[in-house]
Amino acid sequence: MNEKRQRFERVAGNRVQAINEKIDSLAKCSNKNNYSYSQQDVKKMFSSIKAKVKYAEQKFYVELGVKNGNKFTF
Repeated sequence: MNEKRQRFERVAGNRVQAINEKIDSLAKCSNKNNYSYSQQDVKKMFSSIKAKVKYAEQKFYVELGVKNGNKFTF
């Protein structure tokens, strides 16, 4: 395996793990015994998260030279 691939696996793997841990931490905020929030709050949070994930995903597709990376077509 080449050096760039090894570095990608190490760095990206660590970053994905960190993101997963942050999401687990955010999920703990769903406990209504400790927190008060509305459906609008939940929608706003997850809209923001989804937009960032889509942005990051598109950056990878651009680098790969894939047009319409995850756009549905027949």
